[in-house]
Amino acid sequence: MYLCAMMTAREIIGYMESLQDEGQRQVLMRFFKTGPGEYGEGDEFLGLKVPQTREVVKLVGRELPLDEVPELLMSRWHEVRLCGLLILVARFEKLTAKRLVNDGQAIGQRDEIVRMYLRHAERANNWDLVDLSAPKILGHWLLLPTRLGDKVAIIDELAASDCLWRQRMSMVCTWKTSQAGDPSWCLRYAEWHLHHPHDLMHKAVGWMLREMGKRCSMDLLRHFLERHVHEMPRTALRYAIEKMSDEERSYWMNA
Repeated sequence: MYLCAMMTAREIIGYMESLQDEGQRQVLMRFFKTGPGEYGEGDEFLGLKVPQTREVVKLVGRELPLDEVPELLMSRWHEVRLCGLLILVARFEKLTAKRLVNDGQAIGQRDEIVRMYLRHAERANNWDLVDLSAPKILGHWLLLPTRLGDKVAIIDELAASDCLWRQRMSMVCTWKTSQAGDPSWCLRYAEWHLHHPHDLMHKAVGWMLREMGKRCSMDLLRHFLERHVHEMPRTALRYAIEKMSDEERSYWMNA
């Protein structure tokens, strides 16, 4: 099967399945912790590298009807779900051009993508799927006009979920808002998830705090640390202070 622009979701899945690589599949299953009791337990891989998936998105994502994307998101294959998510990212980013920010039709189309993303959020069931999609869809949406209602309530619902991946979405989507100079989203969800039991959330909290400090204010980051350093998981703290001087990192690690 050859890749071409006018393909259905089923044809895309068939094409991606034809690229299976058993050696790479085994590597990815170990890397993404798919064994019993691990965070990615049961996740199934074809063995494709990310550039291969991005090439599929580049060639077919523009023409694929939006209502076909859920078939990709519901796939058993990790790489196919990534393909679906990256198609949503590409579609969303196309609707964020300056001339479209306040355009009524574009607002409706962006909201439709966000609704689809939230409806299938649990299909982004590993950290790479979340990290490659949440900032560019949810994070960017937080900065734009919407008709979906209270943005805080929508992200709070993700944060309050029992699903690790929804929780991670609520944290890593703040990367985009911090890049835009708004630290409030990061600070809100860093405090929300500060005592989360999972290492993947410790990393996400520390990573987003580091980005907030770099993009918005190191003094805000220091103020957060002053209030919370004694209760922060060590992993979160290490990530948060990674870009500080050796002397300051030592200070916080020994605080």
